[in-house]
Amino acid sequence: MNAPTFDITRRGFLAGSGALVVSFTIPPEVQAQEGEVPTTPKPVAPKLQGSLADTPALDAWIRVDKDGSITVFTGKAELGQGTKTSIRQIAAEELEVEPPVINLITADTAVTPNEGYTAGSQTIQNSGTAIRYASAQVRQILIRNASTKLGIPADQLKAENGKVTGPSGASVGYGDLVVDQMLHIDADPAIKIKQPGSYHAIGKPFARVDIPAKVTGGEAYVQDMRPEDMVHARVVRPPSYYAKLIDLDEAPIKAMPGVIAIVRDGDFLAVVAEQEFQAVKAMRAMNASARWQEQAALPDQDKIPAFLEANVTEVGVVTSVGAESADGIKTLSAQFTRAYQMHGSIGPSAAVAIFDNDQMTVWTHTQGVYPDRIAIAQMLGMPQEKVRCIHTEGSGCYGHNGADDAAGDAALIAKALPGRHVRVQWMRDQEHLWEPYGPGMLTRANATLDAKGNIVNWHYDLWSNNHGTRPGSAGSLLAGRLMAQHFPPDPAKLQISPLGNGDRNAIPLYDVPNQRVNWHFVPDMPVRVSALRGLGAYCNIFSIESFMDELAEAAGADRVEFRLRHMKDPRGRKVMEVVADKFGWNNDPMPAGKGRGFAFAKYKNHAAYLAIALEADVDAETGMIKISHVVSAVDCGEAVAPDAIINQTEGGILQSLSWTLYEAVHFNNTRVTSADWSSYPILRFSAVPDSVEVHVVDNPGAPYLGVAEAAQGPTGGAIANAVKHATGKRIYDLPYTRERVKATLGA
Repeated sequence: MNAPTFDITRRGFLAGSGALVVSFTIPPEVQAQEGEVPTTPKPVAPKLQGSLADTPALDAWIRVDKDGSITVFTGKAELGQGTKTSIRQIAAEELEVEPPVINLITADTAVTPNEGYTAGSQTIQNSGTAIRYASAQVRQILIRNASTKLGIPADQLKAENGKVTGPSGASVGYGDLVVDQMLHIDADPAIKIKQPGSYHAIGKPFARVDIPAKVTGGEAYVQDMRPEDMVHARVVRPPSYYAKLIDLDEAPIKAMPGVIAIVRDGDFLAVVAEQEFQAVKAMRAMNASARWQEQAALPDQDKIPAFLEANVTEVGVVTSVGAESADGIKTLSAQFTRAYQMHGSIGPSAAVAIFDNDQMTVWTHTQGVYPDRIAIAQMLGMPQEKVRCIHTEGSGCYGHNGADDAAGDAALIAKALPGRHVRVQWMRDQEHLWEPYGPGMLTRANATLDAKGNIVNWHYDLWSNNHGTRPGSAGSLLAGRLMAQHFPPDPAKLQISPLGNGDRNAIPLYDVPNQRVNWHFVPDMPVRVSALRGLGAYCNIFSIESFMDELAEAAGADRVEFRLRHMKDPRGRKVMEVVADKFGWNNDPMPAGKGRGFAFAKYKNHAAYLAIALEADVDAETGMIKISHVVSAVDCGEAVAPDAIINQTEGGILQSLSWTLYEAVHFNNTRVTSADWSSYPILRFSAVPDSVEVHVVDNPGAPYLGVAEAAQGPTGGAIANAVKHATGKRIYDLPYTRERVKATLGA
């Protein structure tokens, strides 16, 4: 894969003869000086949709060239969720062309809008919505221009297949409508989009554009990049978080075949060579030569709940509804924990960078090119405009893994070797030991039932950090922390927001009149942590759905009926009913060791609805849990790409199955010890369920709801409930390892 040149700018990209670049003019009231008051009150304008609210200029989203070609820009990244296909479908629908016609440019600080991070299942919800409304407005502009050119009223014209046609057969191509024209237009919040009955692209099956290269060994990932004049670099990490470099004999390493340079900056070490394996051999020699001073600074892994309780700095109120308490006939309490867990990217993190003509360009699989640019610029002491970050897919993701750090490594090394493309790839143990983990958590639930078996009081407490140390400053990058200048990480702050952090999905969607949810904030964790897919939602939903089963049993109610009894949201009820029907939910006795589990959540309480039922087979002698049959139903609003929704949900189910049954980071008082797949086991193909059904509950015309992270929490809860149903004993701590299962069952 040849690396593209980096002298492009958005102005240069958009400037060109014959291109329709729809942009905007700043309204007079915005141009007013601070303190000036308009003489006439302005009516409240309708809101712009999706990311248009932050980036209203249509030229940030759409370009039409004189040859009729169409380019769409998104600030979101393709992370394997099918974004490059779904967004093409959305734009093609409103522009009345076929999806393959659309040229799509994803996250790139030189040319795309700044949409922050690709996270929280918000790509289609925010970027897709913006592109849809922008495309609809461009279509209307083209029709209006065609009306002038053809002398036919606009209401008698229609756009189709890249041209505008009239009733008599007269037509004009999109390219002919934009020659020598430059329109300056704000995104119109009142623009009308197409109705479901007229769709030709949305909801239809289209082959994903990113798959062919991935399944044929093509150039699909940043790991595959091989630009001309590229050199290979490997980093040497300290053996533990607090280790300091004492000594390194560089001479023997510099004399090794192919070695070009050693980059040493404080505790940051790297070696650069002409060939990859030369760099690997030199890295190993450097690792053996380096002497470090370590310190025992990690707590007892078996006492993490006590550590979390002891390190709370403040308590935030997530919600407080109704009375503090309510009378009832039965009160239940339970405590749950989650271990620290990895992203576990199959492909170790990598990046390519070049420093040339005082410009740094980095190809990275970061989830946020703009925040990454800020961090890299600060680390290098460069102006942000001199740093360009281009998203390039990586073979592994699901949150803040090592991608940003690899980008920082590559940039720091490339700065020392101007004019050469520098490729950095981590080793497996580096990925396992140094990526930011998903945080450990402690939760406690307490609820009261009335005489009718209804929940009348709910208290829920969680102990966690804020689940986010993503780039935005140099201290978020390993290279920034290790270099001699030593950029410290940003101080952690308690932040309660609608999107949620550690408290994501801590508020149950169920109808309970009296609720208290508190977040006991732990600012600093003993190991490096950040955003893992779903943030706190996975543990919170696991806890809530486990507790809902306990309450249903105490109420003497069927577990699905109990949930429906407490669910007023009709869309929530719908996915539950679909799953119960398709699964064949019943209370018939099952063979010994087999059980049924059910769970539900609306991700973030404002994204996709998902319900799931599954069967578990528990072997008490070995502690092994086998999930045999899974049925789920998901409602994410209008289904743009049903197959992609199914793929995302299937992947989320399997990922959660792995988290729930296998995954936990281990450490002693000095080092993390989970350095490979043997010490950090994950789901194997042999443990994949025999069948996984995903039923898409479509709502044509409804707003898009994020779907990619909807399945993880409910899946964990359903497994927990199936194991309890199979064995009669509940396991409160994640993961459900064979050792833990055997200990709980007394085998």
